[in-house]
Amino acid sequence: MNSTQAHEPEVQAHEPEVTVELSECSAQDAHTVFSALRTSFACDRRPNEVPHEAHATRPTVWNATFDVCEPGSAGKLGAVAEPAQLTGPVIANIQGGYHAVDRLRDALGAVFAVEVVGKVSGDQETENQLRLTTK
Repeated sequence: MNSTQAHEPEVQAHEPEVTVELSECSAQDAHTVFSALRTSFACDRRPNEVPHEAHATRPTVWNATFDVCEPGSAGKLGAVAEPAQLTGPVIANIQGGYHAVDRLRDALGAVFAVEVVGKVSGDQETENQLRLTTK
């Protein structure tokens, strides 16, 4: 290895995965949001995996990881779900690469009313806190 190669920066691969955490909502609403996202993108959770309350008195946070470069249950990348009803507001924290987070947020915006309530940006990744409501 020559000295030029030793100082070249590593090229990072585009990271297509977005982690989604849902809180302050019912299990039914978490299922509605994850089902809508599964229409558009591949998910690390099985389609028949329904969220359930982990504890009767403590709040539950549901999470899943979506690959925005792999098609979801609709079989076509970029497919979007029909607008869906929520029983109340849902707080969604989404984290990943900038492009991946934008794609996932756009997919949510096709199904729900989306309000960005917080954003933290880094060199390679961003985290958005969203408030989802019925359109």
